Amino acid sequence: MRQAATPPTELGKGAAGTPAANEEAITIEGLTKYYGPVRGVEELDLVVHQAEVFGFLGPNGAGKTTTLRLLLDLIRPDAGSARIFGKDVRRERAAVHRQIGYLPGELAMWPELTGKDNLEYLAHLRGGVDPGYLCSLIERFEVDPSRRYRDYSRGNKQKVGLVQAFMHRPRLLLLDEPTGSLDPLVQNAFHELVREVVAGGATVFLSSHVLSEVERMCDRAGIIREGRLVRVDRVDALGMGEVHLVRMSFGGRVEPAEFAALPGVTGVERAPTVDGDGGRSAGTVLVATIAGDPRGLLTAALRHDLLEIESRRPSLEELFLTYYEQEAEGM
Repeated sequence: MRQAATPPTELGKGAAGTPAANEEAITIEGLTKYYGPVRGVEELDLVVHQAEVFGFLGPNGAGKTTTLRLLLDLIRPDAGSARIFGKDVRRERAAVHRQIGYLPGELAMWPELTGKDNLEYLAHLRGGVDPGYLCSLIERFEVDPSRRYRDYSRGNKQKVGLVQAFMHRPRLLLLDEPTGSLDPLVQNAFHELVREVVAGGATVFLSSHVLSEVERMCDRAGIIREGRLVRVDRVDALGMGEVHLVRMSFGGRVEPAEFAALPGVTGVERAPTVDGDGGRSAGTVLVATIAGDPRGLLTAALRHDLLEIESRRPSLEELFLTYYEQEAEGM
């Protein structure tokens, strides 16, 4: 039988105590890091509030992991600063680390030790953790603690990593791609645990390229492209803004370039068309992304033999690509 977890009101406090009123969890100002000529992040400004789940979105190489390592002072910036709960991450590194639970993208533990031995050793380094809460996490993520770490599958190693990140009830969790290799049931257990710790006052900062997961879990999200923030907003604002996807069907040939030049219109593409017998149709189907007033697009469409027009809100995945296109056009 699964042991009852500590009540949510107790989570997120730990040895560091209850978060102070009106204190931001993360404050980043002008943070810049280059690896020789290669940009990691540049002039990054970001504030993460207490007791929120913040999603950091971007593909591999965008700067997500660099940002997390800078927050942990595992690497040093070329410029800028970062504070966690008001403490400078460099000058007060030890005090900051006591308040953080961290899951790296590539977790390394002692391969010949069992999962239990690894967790107990890390707990000892932390000054001890509540054994009942540790047991509940092991059961919650269905970890077999008796197996050697080297014998775990990638998914089971990820589960051990999640347990070690949460087991000391940190005020802030920094999680790099936390659901990688997890099956759907374990992902649900992770989502449930995040909701509990945030209800107890903890803050969760997670990097991801799984946009549907961020849409489900996060209060706000930042989209990062090549080391620069493209946008920071509430997730519902990202998904329900003024951007629409418009699909237009025409009876004759219509060129995409006519619509691509309109204000607010991006990403006009010709879609495949078929006739009733399954062959190619003589008509044209165009798909466009538009931000703002759609009347210019509609006026242009009505100059042709418009058969059908359909408009819908984009998913977060589609918006992600749209922001990248807009940023690239502005460079």
